[in-house]
Formats: sequence, C-alpha cells, structure tokens
Amino acid sequence: MTEHPTSFDRPSTGADPTDPRGALLRTPVPPRASGSALPAQGAAGQTPPVAGEDSPGAFEHSQPGAEQAAEPDTHRPRPTSEGVPAQPDGGQPGGAPSGDTPSTGGVPGGVTSDGVAASGASADGGQAGLVQPGSGAPAGAGGPGRLDAPSEPDRRTGQPTAPGRPTPMRRDGDRLRFVGAATRRIARGMDLDEIVMGLCRATVPTFADAILVYLREPLPVGDERPTGPLVLRLRRTDRIPAERDTEGGFTPAPQPEPSELETVGAELCEVRPGSALAEVLRGVRPVFTDTPAARAALPELLGEERDFALPDGRRAILAPLRGRRRVIGAALFLRGPERIAFEADDLLVAAQLATHSALGIDKAVLYGREAYIADELQRTMLPENLPRCTGVRLASRYLPAAETARVGGDWYDAIPLPGSRVALVVGDVMGHSMTSAAIMGQLRTTAQTLAGLDLPPQEVLHHLDEQAQRLGTDRMATCLYAVYDPVAHRITVANAGHPPPVLLHLGGHAEVLRVPAGAPIGVGGVDFEAVELDAPAGATLLLYTDGLVESRLRDVWTGIEQLRERLAATAQLTGPDHPPPLEALCDEVLDMLGPGDRDDDIALLAARFDGIAPSDVAYWFLDPEDAAPGKARRLARRALARWGMEDLTDAVELLVSEVVTNAVRYASKPVTLRLLRTDVLRCEVGDDVPQLPRLRQARATDEGGRGLYLVNRLARRWGATRLSTGKVVWFELNRG
Repeated sequence: MTEHPTSFDRPSTGADPTDPRGALLRTPVPPRASGSALPAQGAAGQTPPVAGEDSPGAFEHSQPGAEQAAEPDTHRPRPTSEGVPAQPDGGQPGGAPSGDTPSTGGVPGGVTSDGVAASGASADGGQAGLVQPGSGAPAGAGGPGRLDAPSEPDRRTGQPTAPGRPTPMRRDGDRLRFVGAATRRIARGMDLDEIVMGLCRATVPTFADAILVYLREPLPVGDERPTGPLVLRLRRTDRIPAERDTEGGFTPAPQPEPSELETVGAELCEVRPGSALAEVLRGVRPVFTDTPAARAALPELLGEERDFALPDGRRAILAPLRGRRRVIGAALFLRGPERIAFEADDLLVAAQLATHSALGIDKAVLYGREAYIADELQRTMLPENLPRCTGVRLASRYLPAAETARVGGDWYDAIPLPGSRVALVVGDVMGHSMTSAAIMGQLRTTAQTLAGLDLPPQEVLHHLDEQAQRLGTDRMATCLYAVYDPVAHRITVANAGHPPPVLLHLGGHAEVLRVPAGAPIGVGGVDFEAVELDAPAGATLLLYTDGLVESRLRDVWTGIEQLRERLAATAQLTGPDHPPPLEALCDEVLDMLGPGDRDDDIALLAARFDGIAPSDVAYWFLDPEDAAPGKARRLARRALARWGMEDLTDAVELLVSEVVTNAVRYASKPVTLRLLRTDVLRCEVGDDVPQLPRLRQARATDEGGRGLYLVNRLARRWGATRLSTGKVVWFELNRG
C-alpha cells in the first residue's frame, strides 16, 4: 500500500533540487514585520496578494540561505504512488487548474517524477508558483522539475532516468509488495509439491520468465544426517504460463521464443565435493550467473551440453535453498533477452524467496513424515484384514476425525474363538491423538490376549478395566464385547459405557439392543454384566463408536434413532427375503453423516449372521478309555456318509484317531468330538487338560510323538486353544 504526501494544500518550498536526499523539506515561514512587502514581485511590479500568517493558504518563496537560517521540519512526506494518473491539463489530481505552474507530471504536492520538490498549486486552485524579480516566468521553468528536461542520474546506477520510468524508491516498494505476496503464496502450501508450485507460480512471470527448482534426492528429514553424496534432482520447472500473475507489481515480459530457456536443466546431477557448484551452494547467498564461480558451477548443474541455453548478462540468478541445518536444493531464475536484466536489489528478492521456500520445504518434509508415522501407527493398530470365520460375514470402516487428525482412539476387532465362535469388539479411547492411539493399541492387544483365554465377555471387560488403570489414572475408554456362537445362534454381549448395538433383522426391522450400559473402562471397582440374546440367521449386527451418532448438532440418542431408521430404510430396498449387501450397508450408514458431524473418528463393524444349520453339526461325548479312538472313527465315518463326503473318510479317520488318542491319554472327564460341515470340514476335540500339545520331530526309536506331525501334513489348518475348562484341538480339511 502506498502513501500520498501528508498535505496537498501546503506543498513545501525551498528544497534544493540537487539535494542528494531527493525528498521534500518543509521550511518554516521566517518571521517578518507586519505590513512588510514580499521580496518577490510579479511581472507588472505588483505584489501578489498574500493571506494572513494564520491562513492555511499563506506561502513564501524561500530566499537563498533560508535552509541555514531556519530549522527544517523533521517530517518528510513520501513520494507519491505511480498509481496517481497524470492530468490531461497538467493540473493537480484534485482537479484544480495549474495555470502557469510548471508541469510536474500530475504528481500531487509538487513532486516531480524524479522525486524533486517543485512549487505546486494552492489549495484554492490559485497560482502558488512565484516568479523571480524581472523574470516574468514561473520559478523552476525548464529546471529539474520539468519532465521534458534532462533528468538527474539514478543515484544507485548512475544512469539517466528515462521519462515515465519508475523512480528507485518506487521500484523498492514494488519489490516489497512482490516479496510479501510471494511469501504468502509459498506459505499457503502444506506439502512439498504445493510449496514448490507456489514458488514457481509466484515467480513466473512476475519476477522471472522461467524458473528451475532442484531439490536434494532424497530430502533429509529433521536432524538426520545424509549418508550418501549430495544429489540434486530437477523437481519442477515453469515458464511464462498463459494465465499471468501480476500480483507483485512488475510488468510481465512477452513470452520468450521456444528456443530460449526451454532446453535448460538436467534431470539429475551429483554435486562433487570441492567443485564450483558445491562452493556456490555452501555460500548460501544468491549470485548472478555471470560471476566466475557461478559460471563454472552451471555446467555441473545443468549439464555440459545445456549451458549454452542461458541468456547473456545478468539475466540469471542461482539461489541455494538452505533449510534449518543444510542445503536442500537450488533455484535458478531466468529472464529472456526481451526483458530488462536483473539488478543488484533482485538478489535480495531471490534470497527472500529461497529462504521462505527452503524453510517451507523443511517443514513440509517433517509434516509428511509425521503424517506417515500417524498413518502407519493407525494402520497397524487396526486389523489389516478381518478374519474369515465360520457362520458369520464381516465388514468394517474407519474414518479419522479430520485430515489434520489422522489418528484416534477408536478401534474394532474380530477374533476367532474355539467352537467356531467369534468375538466382536469395538472400543473408543477418549481423544483422537497419538496418545489415544497408543493406549488404544495396548487395550486392543490386551483384548486379543483375553479372548484367546476364552473368558466370558464380562471377565474380559473387567481385565481391560484393570489394564487401563495400570496405564494411568486418566486413561478412560468405552468398549463393547460380544461373542457369537453360530451353532447355538446366540450372542452374548457385555458393555462398558459404549453406545448400544443395532440389530437389523431379515425382514427389515431394526432394533436397538437393550444392553446394560455399564461404566467406562478405567473407572475401576465396577462390575460388568453380560446378556445373552438371539442371533437369527440373516440378521446383521452393527457395532459402532459414538462419532457416528453424536456431534455438535445432535445428541447421541437422536443419532442412534437416525441410524436405526437408516438401516430399516436400506433393508426395504432389497426386500424382506434378501438382506442388503454388507459392504453397501456400511457405505449407506456413513452417508448419514452431515458436514458438521465429523467431530470424532468413527469405527464401524458389521456382522452378518449366517449361522450353522443343525443338520451340518455332529456332536458326541466319549469316555476317556482305550476304546474311545475306535468309537470316534466309526462315528466320523457315519457322519461323512450322511453328508456325502466319503472321499474324506480315510484322512478324517486317521486324524481323528490321533487327536482323540492324545486327549484320552491324559483326560479325566469325557472327551468331546464335534464335526462341522461348512465351506470346509472342521473337526474339534476337547478335553479337560489345559496343557497345549506341541509339534515336535519324533526320533526313529520313539514309539509315539507322530500324531501332530500327521495332522500338520494332512490338514488344511490346525490349532489348539486353551479354554477355562481345558483345551480344544481342531483341524480343517478342504471339501472335495
């Protein structure tokens, strides 16, 4: 923003045009006796009318030596902006006629285009320029105040200033405005590409006709020290685009010919220690490319065969990009031959652009590393893939609170349990920060460990509560833990301060399950209660966190009711006999979120209960005696014949005999044998001994120890799980 002189109605007089300061000086009016005549007279010998001393229109022409006799005023008005247009009649911008006043190019306050003070028009539009005795011409006519007279040389360059060319002070103001606009544009970028693009777009064509930006490959992050050699890669290059940016105040030059500036720049270059390029980069300061050091460094940067494409003279600036600790790149600013060459002050502009860009790139790399760590942390905290469990289909979604808060404390999990059961878990640690994510990871690991012990849901929540208290007194979380049994078509649910689940039946009816709320995890000293509910085949259970149903615009119960209505409406689209697809159902649920509903991260887990039909289950109790293995083989053979799976008879009889033999050898209570026919054939043998069998390599002289070896070779999968009453050893075989 430019400032005009403080007053247009009292222009200062008496400033020496040759004053090297080139600024306006105000000389106080010297005291005089009342009634004395002015020393300057008009052409006809008449004294011009003069207002009183207290009148704002009173002016006096300073005599020689007035500067020494009077104390100059400390106020120095700034030159006017070039945005003030010249008046057609040579008058003042305010519309007052100038009369015989010398032309000042329309600059208010009597300031010439060279910044020299001149007599201007008075506030009332009358003549303020006083003539010298006997001259008959206005003071200053044909002097330094005229635009048609030879102008003074530029104080910085020594070259004559052409009429109409901006003064040095005016060009400095343009540079300041350009640097301010360019740095704001660079600072708007969040990632590396946005910052580099901001530098290029702010520079071309306002400051340069083309720019080449080289960055270190790879870019160092934070305080880490690079291990390899310094390699620069051409990250981006821009030339004059069709849409021109004139924000900085410089007039863009015409676009250069395709042969100019377009063949400059190699894709990759290695900076050799002690080379000319290394010395220029270590110097940090921008340099003109016509200097010996820069001229020797350019072939290394651009390639030996491309150095000829650079324009001659001071039309290129090489600016190293230095971050907080080391040089991370370089920028090359180029101007074509049709454009005025760079000046010495342009080095300061290039230095400012390079500094802001380098620091922004440093911060962008750090931000990118932090975002990557947050994404990896969140990804590893949540299950990468949901397990394929017998009798149930699963789908899940996770949404962070915002792009700037990519981690949170919400989690979900599905854990296979013995007996073809599955544990469904959803939880929410208060907050959505790195700390919340870390606590969430510890609680999720604890829940998986407790689920492996096959503890009841209420016992799992009790141990999670104890673990949260060990992590800290302020570690609070909500959790819902449910166990689905596909054989019994039942589900057992325990809640710790979490929103209740919603069950969508096959006919389209959606209901909110009545589950005791309980206290959040971390409160301590609270008992949790579990309830057992029906889980009919074809029904869908939806577990979620409060971010889905609660926001600043609605309370949690209003959100739960909207969720129930959305599920019912979605089920009506597929009809009463066909449940909606599970993945599409999750998407429909998330579509209920409005623009202001993303206050918290969201975890969503949907389970479709297929169950296992009773005709696909065979279950027996075997007494722990020597005849138990033979009886188990006969029962398994009959079940396979009933299911039409005789081709698996030999393998099943062999494996069942080995597993049952190991069970009855140490068991004191009846052994259970169960066969399940789903997409695979699953066999489960349970006993009351908690010790788990281990696979080992039997020696040639051993009489036993080969049973699990056979199971491992013939079965598709196998495993052993400890229960609260013993253990279960199971294996699976592919059907057909």
